[in-house]
Amino acid sequence: MERPQLPREIAAELASLAREEPEQVEAYLDAHTDQWVELAQADPHDAADILEELGDEAAADLIRGLGTLEAADVLEEMQDDLAADVLEEMAAPRAATMLEAMVPAEAADLIGALEPEAKEQILAAMKGPAAVSVRKLLAYPPDSAGGLMTMRVARLPVGLTAGEAIERIRQLHEELEDLSYVYVVDDLGRLVGVLSFRELVFARPGVGLDEVMVRDPIKVNPLTDREEVSELTRRYNLFGVPVVDFDDRLLGLVTFDEVIDAVEQEAGEDFAVAMGAGGEETVFTPVRRSVRMRMPWLVFDLALSSTVSLVIARFQGQIEAVPLLASLMPLVARIGGDSGAMSLAVVIRGLATRDISPNRSMRVILRELALGLSNGLATAILSGVIATFLLNPHIGLVVFISVMANLTVAGFAGAALPLLLRRLGFDPALGSNLFVTTVTDLTGFGGFLLVASVLLKG
Repeated sequence: MERPQLPREIAAELASLAREEPEQVEAYLDAHTDQWVELAQADPHDAADILEELGDEAAADLIRGLGTLEAADVLEEMQDDLAADVLEEMAAPRAATMLEAMVPAEAADLIGALEPEAKEQILAAMKGPAAVSVRKLLAYPPDSAGGLMTMRVARLPVGLTAGEAIERIRQLHEELEDLSYVYVVDDLGRLVGVLSFRELVFARPGVGLDEVMVRDPIKVNPLTDREEVSELTRRYNLFGVPVVDFDDRLLGLVTFDEVIDAVEQEAGEDFAVAMGAGGEETVFTPVRRSVRMRMPWLVFDLALSSTVSLVIARFQGQIEAVPLLASLMPLVARIGGDSGAMSLAVVIRGLATRDISPNRSMRVILRELALGLSNGLATAILSGVIATFLLNPHIGLVVFISVMANLTVAGFAGAALPLLLRRLGFDPALGSNLFVTTVTDLTGFGGFLLVASVLLKG
């Protein structure tokens, strides 16, 4: 007898089919609503995988067929931008009801991804304590500890004994999913310590928490940048970081999962900004908003590229005298650009992980300069020999000198430019790739033509 398929197996098949035939999956689930509800209840993550492959309207119709709690669980598992698109397809009161059923931190993330008009309507429709918590979270920048924290944190008053604390923790276990840490607060709600479960379990029942807790735990304020939060978790091997206000009152907790998400998002934003795209842009960002993010960088890039064109124009006579130079220029510039991008990637990564302190900046620059010289020499010899063999020794010498110079400059620029931006108080990733590319293009095209004009006069 054939074994019946489990809900997870059915969900995996439907998600796979939805990538190829979304209309077919939509029609199937519309005709089998009971199975869809069963899938969503069995594993919201699998149900979310299916919805992410369907259109916004189809996904919204399927969400409407679920109960409020089930719908909230599925939306929490979807990517924020896609879940926000689904919410925008619904009436504001229905969307607000689902958000009220979520953990406030998750609801705040989804609301933050909504378009301004939908955001205002849904926020206005939200009621109760959940609405208050969500509004508090939205008041903090999304890349800060306050924007990342959950307000559902385990806390105990300092006056309890160890025995009373263990009984209270049993009750907290029924209310909270994350009990990695239990924090101890005084009568004013100020953070005074964190409990070690090992010490608590082995303590005598009548011992006070003030004798068991670890005092002065690592903590951050709600405006602390997410990079600093992630650095603290890495340095001290933490599973979460408590967030306190400026009077030391415990506000919430940045969990390890949120830290990992923040690190991934920071890395993605740094890469996008370094390339000149919008730091908050994703593949799901509306076209109009993406245009606004990218256009200033494109105009800036046009201005930088114009300098390269002006330099080339100065050597127009040399190019007309030796047309072969026009075909060799891109080769020299391309090699330099790739080398500069390698140096830039290493330095940006070092800055993101805080491995490069200000007093190490010169050491990093000299290292990349040495790499540029070493790689430049090897690459210049190889390219010069090839040019000599295929063309003539004069062209080979021009290529050798140009490649050597460009790779050396590329190594220096790839390291120095992001460090200079940090020194000036800017984001080191801020358009670094555009600057490095301009420098290597100027050296590649302009330097090559300058060397050629000197060595090929006859």
